[in-house]
Amino acid sequence: MKNLAVVPPLAIARGERAWLVDEAGNRYVDAISSWWVNLFGHANPRINAAIIDQLSKIEHVILAGCTHEPVVALSERLSKLTGLGHAFYGSDGASATEIALKMSFHYWRNAGQTGKTQFVSLQNGYHGETLGALSITDVALFKDQYAPLLRQSTQMPSPDFRLAEAGESEEDHALRCARMLESYLQHHSKTIAAFILEPLVQGAAGMAMYHPVYLARARELCTEYQVHLIADEIAVGFGRTGTMFACEQAGVKPDFMCLSKGITGGYLPLSCVLTTDEIYAAFYADETARGFLHSHSYTGNPLACRAALAVLDIFEQDKVIEANRVRAVRFSALLEPVKRHHRVRHFRNLGMIWACDVAEAKPGFSVRAYQAALKNGVLLRPIGNTVYFMPPYVIGEEEMMQMAAAALSILDEIE
Repeated sequence: MKNLAVVPPLAIARGERAWLVDEAGNRYVDAISSWWVNLFGHANPRINAAIIDQLSKIEHVILAGCTHEPVVALSERLSKLTGLGHAFYGSDGASATEIALKMSFHYWRNAGQTGKTQFVSLQNGYHGETLGALSITDVALFKDQYAPLLRQSTQMPSPDFRLAEAGESEEDHALRCARMLESYLQHHSKTIAAFILEPLVQGAAGMAMYHPVYLARARELCTEYQVHLIADEIAVGFGRTGTMFACEQAGVKPDFMCLSKGITGGYLPLSCVLTTDEIYAAFYADETARGFLHSHSYTGNPLACRAALAVLDIFEQDKVIEANRVRAVRFSALLEPVKRHHRVRHFRNLGMIWACDVAEAKPGFSVRAYQAALKNGVLLRPIGNTVYFMPPYVIGEEEMMQMAAAALSILDEIE
């Protein structure tokens, strides 16, 4: 908060596609999709039209004992995309994590395995900052102050390729980490309800990327040892990794999938937890206490659901995943000078995410890099010494060139 006295908030007046415009008329490329939520640009006419149409019908109605067409349509389309037959809606990513954790715990209780109360996650993982989500998050900056309030959980070694041993391939490192997960499950599976992870990219860890084989082995191990697999696709879902959902790249279906951020194209708060018929059936009972009792006032909000449906329409009609592959090749080519820069370590790309670590970055680097990028007309928020790009899918040649130039400026001028 004290930093705001030195670096005041950027006063944004409006947005246009991939651009943000401040009150003085200065324009900035939204290179991080307004914290990874915006998919198809600001003031997108198709999403605007869907929300305006819904406003004339019903803005919100309780989803306990009521339903409405947008939430039904969205649930059916998400089910078709993921193969997971049931949806439970919340308001944001952390609430989705809370829902998945509670649902997993309650499933095992209803199944008579009351000893399965513990959770396992990855080192350096991030799943939100409410108390349950923070209990399985492993980012000290967010977690340490609240440690007395949190449940204990266990963290497994991260398959982040930056942590590989000398001479170890990305796949070999992932498999070695999977063997350590296997060893832990062999000895503790009777007390573990679920293993939660961010598929392929650990965002808050500095866009840590890893080989899909880890995800495939995690699925096999969770099935073998009767532990739920929770895929936190909050940040990586909806095309960020080059496929609609990151799990597709490992050919796996989790027991729970958490979605948020890009689900409404960055327009309205919405999250969703998708799960299987088997898990749903465990709550289908006469006793109220066996049901999943969890409430959000704005669950399944019609406006948010219409925005999400418009997002899915754009994916289908514009063949977005295929178009992004072309964009990714072009932006990677423009970033070649960045990749070759003497201060860059671990340059990496997956789908529409690019990141690199800056060597010899002094304390306060992220703030100085943020300010330098603004001077170059780009909104960036480095994570520690990691500079990353996660732009909207409407990004064009002009914006790509400006982002690449901003990155080079940061590398050349900061320290």
